[in-house]
Amino acid sequence: MHYLLSVIHDSASLATPSEMAAIDVFNERLQAEGQWVFAGGLGFPTTATVVDHRDKEVLFTDGPFVESSEYLAGFWIITAPDLDAALKAASDGSKACNRKVEVRPFL
Repeated sequence: MHYLLSVIHDSASLATPSEMAAIDVFNERLQAEGQWVFAGGLGFPTTATVVDHRDKEVLFTDGPFVESSEYLAGFWIITAPDLDAALKAASDGSKACNRKVEVRPFL
């Protein structure tokens, strides 16, 4: 099963060099253990554009779709045999990047 591990951050700071090194080690471990599918960091919420084409005309709005002190800073998509394994990976990822990580299964 695939899981989305969302990295949640609450400041406008980038990862420190030691956090980046720990993230690299975590990424390498995911790859070596066959859990790695894809991962990436995201730009700050101020770089976001929300697109809404539910009505007749499309509406483009600068900024994030919600106002919050926390935002999605990055993510991992992993494969894991069950939720317990995904939670273990998320725990290790949270420690590596020094941020909270939300786990959600793909449908």
